[in-house]
Amino acid sequence: MLTLSVSTWSLHRTLGKPAMFGPADAPIDEPNSDAARALLELPAQLAAFGIRTLELCHFHVRSTDAAYLAALKQSLADAGVALHCLLIDAGDLTHAEHAVRDEAWIAGWINVAAALGARTVRVIAGMAEPSDAALAQSAAALSRLAASAAGRGVRVVTENFYATAGTPAAVRALLAQGDIGFKLDFGNWRGPGKYELLAEIASLAESVHAKASFTGPYQPAADDYTRCLQMMRDVNFSGPCTLIYDDASGPDEFRGLAAERQLAVAVL
Repeated sequence: MLTLSVSTWSLHRTLGKPAMFGPADAPIDEPNSDAARALLELPAQLAAFGIRTLELCHFHVRSTDAAYLAALKQSLADAGVALHCLLIDAGDLTHAEHAVRDEAWIAGWINVAAALGARTVRVIAGMAEPSDAALAQSAAALSRLAASAAGRGVRVVTENFYATAGTPAAVRALLAQGDIGFKLDFGNWRGPGKYELLAEIASLAESVHAKASFTGPYQPAADDYTRCLQMMRDVNFSGPCTLIYDDASGPDEFRGLAAERQLAVAVL
């Protein structure tokens, strides 16, 4: 049975466009901000849209105060929406100076994921080019994070995102060295050979970011999107398929998601 989900990346405008932050920035604690309130209301909006699974970007969580996290967890439960993944969208496990700092910062967000009841966290493998040394450094850090997260009931996954996991060979090398999962994103690789590269690792995916490109307002590039979706069907993919809407030409994010959903349901 197909499980469709939505990432809060797709609803950045709905959530008030809160600023990104990372390990070098001051801690964010804005429980009374418009964005914080909007996030508490989002689970009910998703349920009304017919989606019962969510992926949550870390920078959309505007407070890590225990009371706010409890309120967010309750709003998910009240709406019957499962939190599949907390997407930790910053931190560089391969940084020459700040890898230790960034790993500790990521570990803190794994604690947030556990408090919210998330099943998984997505951790970026790193920003360095995938040399043997960078892959070994990333894999070691991912393994440490995965071991710690497992004790909290959370699984660590990584993604074909940024340089360290920027090739099929690098993805395979990372997965071979630790107990981590893999999330495939259709839109992170572009250009000649995109489909062949994605096909090399499609069977490894536990979950998918089904990101469409758009040819006009609310008009997905159907041939491209269908080909990527068929790739997952061909490997008998059965994990969560997360709709990613990221198009400036159509401001109604739910309408954009509806266009993606129509194609995803038709193919998968």
